[in-house]
Formats: sequence, C-alpha cells, structure tokens
Amino acid sequence: MSEILSALGALRRPRLLIRAARHGLADYSRDRTLMRLIEAGHSIAPEAAVQKLMQVEARIEIDRQKGDGTYSVARHIELLIALMAEARMLVRPMRESDRA
Repeated sequence: MSEILSALGALRRPRLLIRAARHGLADYSRDRTLMRLIEAGHSIAPEAAVQKLMQVEARIEIDRQKGDGTYSVARHIELLIALMAEARMLVRPMRESDRA
C-alpha cells in the first residue's frame, strides 16, 4: 500500500485541476462515481480502486498534455476527485489503527 501512496504523492498536475477536485470531494459518491469511471461497484477495495483510477487518469493526463481533442476536463476532475477520496479511505484506517 505504501507504493500506491508514494505514487499518488508523486503525481504532478496543474494547480487548477487539483483545486477543482478538492472542491468536489464533499459531493463524492463512491457507488455512482466508481461505476461510471472504472466500471466497479462499492464492493471494490479502496486499494484496487486507486490502482484502476490511477491507470485511467494517467491515460487522460497524456491526452491533456498532447492537446487531444477528446480530452475532457470534467472527466479528469472527476477522476482526481475519486482518487483523492479513495486515497483518504486508504489512509484513514491506518491512522485509526495508530490510535489504538
């Protein structure tokens, strides 16, 4: 799991995309969003969800950098919101176990 968190920490995206994603975190719906973005339901583990989301987001980032006409800012932000929310789910259990 630390590999996933390291990979997430190494992501470098434009500040505006990150800020927009942070604003969307409050409205994140795991069931609705994961089904649409990676065709997975709520039963998928956060670690697996993060891995799949990172793969999809990497492809979209390539499209953004190339200036591809099919690039969707809205979809990119949705992916970043999901990545942030799922990453929080990974970190939260670790923090709770540290308190015990």
